[in-house]
Amino acid sequence: MRAPEFWQTETGLTRLLEPAALLYAAAGRWRRARTVPAEAGVPVVCVRNITAGGAGKTPVCLALAALVDGAHFLTRGYGGSEAGPLRVEPDRHTADEVGDEALLLAARAPTWVARRRPEGARAAVAAGAAAIIMDDGHQNPTLAKTLSLVVVDGGYGFGNRRVIPAGPLREPLAEGLSRADAVVLVGDDTTGVARRLPKGLTALRARLVAGPEAGALAGRRVVAFAGIGRPEKFFATLRGAGALLAAVHPFADHHPYRHDDVQPILDEAFALGAVPVTTAKDAVRLPPDQRQQVDVVSVAVAWDDPAALRALLAAHGLPLRADAGDGAAAHG
Repeated sequence: MRAPEFWQTETGLTRLLEPAALLYAAAGRWRRARTVPAEAGVPVVCVRNITAGGAGKTPVCLALAALVDGAHFLTRGYGGSEAGPLRVEPDRHTADEVGDEALLLAARAPTWVARRRPEGARAAVAAGAAAIIMDDGHQNPTLAKTLSLVVVDGGYGFGNRRVIPAGPLREPLAEGLSRADAVVLVGDDTTGVARRLPKGLTALRARLVAGPEAGALAGRRVVAFAGIGRPEKFFATLRGAGALLAAVHPFADHHPYRHDDVQPILDEAFALGAVPVTTAKDAVRLPPDQRQQVDVVSVAVAWDDPAALRALLAAHGLPLRADAGDGAAAHG
């Protein structure tokens, strides 16, 4: 789905939906109160955003895998049909089966899809995982977390700070942040995120940078499309890399592309003498014949203070790779 515009402001509709938001928050609070988290037996890092929609959590997961020795990924497999626990094989599985995020993660490290997170964690540990990086799950109480990182988009912040459906929050802000060990603030803080954080909560600053593929697009006309949480972030990344955007086409997050979605974009790019471009996350959802006709630009997380991130991971018992760099990892 696309995040509605009213999630960023206070409107009459916001107030009308507030009773439903209170029920949504209460249901989550009740579930967390009655659940005893299972222990994985190895350190578990949970990476999640408190808001619905994209903030950069999957690129952050990939960046962490570059730092943590022996890490396996664990994800619900949003958008996929497999319940798991299942080890993802990128050459065999499709986005319809395991979700787009799982395919991206599996290209970097062993990845497990499991609707029931404790079962997925047990499967990962049995397969030799020394640590688990869980993509999503901050509101899921079934698996104990060693370190919880909340990823926040500095350009979107917490929206109107209301809970779904009145706003973008998955739970009340104070409750979500109270279970976080640190916040990863991605991009410029134009919405005042930092001043809303509890005193003493660690804030790690990072930014998304275009992958090496973007260099070939500098000065060229492109037709860009993206079905991610905030497509405009990808379009801004392309502009920052010097691409000339002749047209843009935003889709809903995890949009299941069909031939009729993509062909008009390819035709438009041809007519404009432009290059059709999308993200790595979108590319795995494209029909195979059309995927070959689209340029893919990855993005990576670049940390303002890589040493602070490494110190945080070490303090929570995560095994660090001796050969790790700054934790940047490609992702679209």
